[in-house]
Amino acid sequence: MADKMWALVFDKARDVWEKSRGLRKVQVEKPLLDEQREPLDAEMVIIKVIYSGFCGSDRGIWFRNSFKRMIYDSLKAEGKTARVLGHELLGEVVEVGCIAREHHGYKPGEIVSTESHIICSKCHQCLIGETHVCTNEHIIGISLDGCFAEYVKLPATVLWRTDTKEIRPEVGVLQDPFGNAVHACTKVDLRGKSLAILGCGTIGLFAILIARALGASRIIGVEPNDKNASLAEQLGVDRMVRFTPDKESWGSDSSVVEQVRSFGGDGVDMAMEMSGYNSSVNNAIQSVRRGGNVVLFGIKSGNFTIEDFSDIIVRGVSLHSVIGRHIFGTWDMTTNLLESEHNRVQQKIYDVILNKGKDTIVDIDDYDMNDFEERILAHPKIIIKW
Repeated sequence: MADKMWALVFDKARDVWEKSRGLRKVQVEKPLLDEQREPLDAEMVIIKVIYSGFCGSDRGIWFRNSFKRMIYDSLKAEGKTARVLGHELLGEVVEVGCIAREHHGYKPGEIVSTESHIICSKCHQCLIGETHVCTNEHIIGISLDGCFAEYVKLPATVLWRTDTKEIRPEVGVLQDPFGNAVHACTKVDLRGKSLAILGCGTIGLFAILIARALGASRIIGVEPNDKNASLAEQLGVDRMVRFTPDKESWGSDSSVVEQVRSFGGDGVDMAMEMSGYNSSVNNAIQSVRRGGNVVLFGIKSGNFTIEDFSDIIVRGVSLHSVIGRHIFGTWDMTTNLLESEHNRVQQKIYDVILNKGKDTIVDIDDYDMNDFEERILAHPKIIIKW
């Protein structure tokens, strides 16, 4: 049907949050531009999705342990029951509102990715240039319909042109999560510094490549999952710490801390906490030298306990929280890093993290929930082809 399209959705009317998992493949209404009925459509663009990436946030929704309140509240506000998921996008512009065309210069046929945070442009943070922490942001695929669909309607202000002659499409779709790692790696100057990356999931793996490209001298990875640890070694960490986590403990692991500290001499210059577990946060803090820096990126809900808090002050350790990407400074650096042939970042993402596309790229025509779940559990990154 011309006015329908395939999409992957969570439908609260059909699936009780606490008693379900996964996403349903269903037909939903195609997005339309109608400037007479909706004047704000003048600023919008319709994009035909080519690839969409399955993110850690999507995984949290898949297993029903993240974003319930945000999804439910936004659906209630819209008078809907189903949310189209997905915020990592590469697609082709097919229809453009008049402001998107005249002011932003978009035209059909252009290939774009998207920033997943739609900002308000009027809160204090937006007005002073801190748009990545906008007070009134909406997140694509969570608080409004996303790109796990054949088509998606987005504001021209969040789009990012992508040259697929320079960045292969399977990697171009990953610019949003790659940008997270770019933001984390640029919080503190890494040139000539020793670095520990605690948690080598997708963003941690990206961080290995970015940190090396930005001049980190030595990198040690900390990861309990053998598959991810092996990928980190393939991407070039100088040393890998494998360990069995105590899931009941919030405190640091003395064995892990000792190995990381010895790698840095008397602690590493910088530690990136990418997993979000309480014990890992304490491992990161305990692993840096006096005057060192800790970047906190991993997210888990609930309260955390910080071990020997006064020691952070006495040792002069600096903590930096990172969310999202600087819009669009991070995107510009992302493009430059991916387009560079010298650092081979793009090639390593495709060959190692994406396993050259084997079992990591799923055609939407072949989507099966059980098969898809096996893939997201077996690989750090899965891409959907539309």
